[in-house]
Amino acid sequence: MNRSELTAALAERAEVTRKDADAVLAALAEIVGDVVAQGDEKVTIPGFLTFERTHRAARTARNPQTGEPLEIAAGYSVKVSAGSKLKEAAKGK
Repeated sequence: MNRSELTAALAERAEVTRKDADAVLAALAEIVGDVVAQGDEKVTIPGFLTFERTHRAARTARNPQTGEPLEIAAGYSVKVSAGSKLKEAAKGK
């Protein structure tokens, strides 16, 4: 399902226009991005998803073509965890 299909389904379920549904989807993405970028707290949609910023330590890796060691700098990543309702839906229940 791509963004336009998601927007159409959201508009139909919520009985709003596609334009309004798209605006809500864009606002949600922006808010989640802002909170994750700050890194102070995580965003939780109960039973569905949790978004959290995590820190990755610096490490040494190897170039697979040459075998040379590479230094990978420390940085940040995003951890997305499925909630209980989403896990049950994935099981087909």
